[in-house]
Amino acid sequence: MAVDTKDRILDVAARMFHEQGFAGTGVATIQRRARVNSGSLYHFFPSKEALLIGVLERHLEELGPKLLERAVAATEDPIERVFALFEVYRERLRISGCTRGCPVGNLALEVGDAKPRVRALIDGYFSVWVDEVRGWLRAAGERLPAALDRRALARLVLSVMEGGVMQARTAKSLEPFDEAVAQLRLYMDELLRQAQPGLEEREGERAIPARLYAHVVERPSVPTEPAEADEPEWRAW
Repeated sequence: MAVDTKDRILDVAARMFHEQGFAGTGVATIQRRARVNSGSLYHFFPSKEALLIGVLERHLEELGPKLLERAVAATEDPIERVFALFEVYRERLRISGCTRGCPVGNLALEVGDAKPRVRALIDGYFSVWVDEVRGWLRAAGERLPAALDRRALARLVLSVMEGGVMQARTAKSLEPFDEAVAQLRLYMDELLRQAQPGLEEREGERAIPARLYAHVVERPSVPTEPAEADEPEWRAW
């Protein structure tokens, strides 16, 4: 089946670009692992860059169901959805042993500058991500300060996620990720207090040093995906 063949090629390419990077992955290896001949591969993807574009388009298609919609399903509170989204990424870091990280973020660092069409797709992916988070922040309404630039805050959320994932991978530990999210939580709580001066502080919250805060706040529960027996560290992402 032509569709099955194309999907198999994209699955293998996405996995290998994530594991080995774009430059470190050979087309011949993708062909062999996808169990297709060169004619079939080049029929769908006439160049390696075309294959990369196909992979990025796949990531964009899956951004909603694999990431954003899971945060929406976790809670009706629009601000808590931000932290539910962090929990989705944290769980993937945990399962993978803090390896690989965000596949689109990895590609942005490796090839974004050199290939304009690829850069545009990566920028589009992050724009969809930011727009969704901004929508949650807008839905918070008067709970946040009226003058707050909610798109800028959504970009900060993205920066905390990508930076936290990168540092967790470097340290091979969840601690940098947890600390980054904890600081964002403190900032968000301060915004809530500014908008609602009479808001009570959560009991005992400020008595806890910020460096420990990540380990004591209640994390939102997010729907879990079925475990895959085949290399769960890859399937996590």
